[in-house]
Amino acid sequence: MPRLGGKMLTAIVILVLAVISVGVTFTIGWRPFIGPRARALSDRHFEPSSARLERGKYLVNSVMGCLACHTEIDFSKPGSPPVAGRLGAGKRWADATLPWVVAPNITPDKDSGAGNWTDDMLARAIREGIGHDGRALFSLMPYESYRSMSDEDLASVIVYVRSLPAVRNQLPVTQIPFPINFLINNVPQPVNAQVAAPDQSTPVARGAYLVKMGICADCHTPKEKGQPIAGMDFAGGLVFSLPTGVVASANITPDASGISYYDEDLFVHSMREGKVGARQLNFAMPWLFYGKMTDDDLKSMFAFLRTLKPVKHRVDNAVPPTFCQRCRQRHGLGENN
Repeated sequence: MPRLGGKMLTAIVILVLAVISVGVTFTIGWRPFIGPRARALSDRHFEPSSARLERGKYLVNSVMGCLACHTEIDFSKPGSPPVAGRLGAGKRWADATLPWVVAPNITPDKDSGAGNWTDDMLARAIREGIGHDGRALFSLMPYESYRSMSDEDLASVIVYVRSLPAVRNQLPVTQIPFPINFLINNVPQPVNAQVAAPDQSTPVARGAYLVKMGICADCHTPKEKGQPIAGMDFAGGLVFSLPTGVVASANITPDASGISYYDEDLFVHSMREGKVGARQLNFAMPWLFYGKMTDDDLKSMFAFLRTLKPVKHRVDNAVPPTFCQRCRQRHGLGENN
């Protein structure tokens, strides 16, 4: 059998590398290998003020529900509130499908929290998905939605987080498994331009911003391989495996299989009390946080949800889960879709 000459072997190696290079370029790209897009940190500082402190407290404790993720939860109490004295101290994620996720300690503790992080480190993490150490954050931290956060709201959130009591709670860093640890580098995007205050001209416009900041779509849109399923926006079916049991998110579009029967009062009441009629909402729906929003903000959210495209998709956590052809998940009434 003839042996390949040195020149021919070199040519074959170059050809193979060229094919691989073209394949990578036109599929996942080179970003997974060279690291996430990240702007250089600046020395900007957000000056505390009473207005920023008040606005930040409101956003963190209601609209955004930050402390639902960054605080240990007491599942024994109604609404599963954050554990007292541990606000912002971080936790290992409760979802059994993501046991490797760790929400960091964001209190001002210098040894185990964010006490040594600059304001711009926090800003870059919140809106751009780059951790204080330069790594890409797993997108359970909803920075893709927070890219739309106004500059002033961002400043207010950071001013408030800085005001939390320091809590010592040393936690490991999230270890994203292969190959997600490489692919996640494609997600962060720098925010280099100013982000203006949101449109407040109508309840719908106001509600659109609040729904974005409340990351409603993230939980109420089913996903396949980590990506939202086209045409299923807000149609429910995303499954969570939690200490309180397995639960699927509800369809919140104005379809008959969704919340077409809701009116404004019922929506506000369900957020305040965590109940729809006699039915108790699962803690995975963080009504305990959303219920702290003002009536006007809740009504604006509802006004926006009424404008969504109706999507027929039946989801019911009161019956055993079955496979759903529409969302490719297993949830109650799945076989009826």
